[in-house]
Amino acid sequence: MLYNSRITGQVIGVLRTQRGMSQEVLSGLAGIARSHLAMIENGSKSANVETLWRIAQALDMRLSELMRLVEEKTSEAERNSKGWG
Repeated sequence: MLYNSRITGQVIGVLRTQRGMSQEVLSGLAGIARSHLAMIENGSKSANVETLWRIAQALDMRLSELMRLVEEKTSEAERNSKGWG
C-alpha cells in the first residue's frame, strides 16, 4: 500500500465536516494556517507527522485512529482500482 496524500486529505476533510468544523476552526485548533490545511485536504500538500498529530488532536482523536481510517480508505481505493470492489 502506498501513501496517498489526496486520500489523507479527504479523510481529514470528512472528519472535520462530520464534527461541524470549518477549516478556520480546525486549523486554529491544530495551530496551522488555514491555507495549509486547505492544501492538505485537497491533496496538493503532504502533512508531516507533527502536523497530522496536531490535526488528530484537534479532531479529538489519536493519530493512530486517523491513520487507521486513512489506511482503510487507501485499501478500498486500491481494491476499486483493481476491479475488486
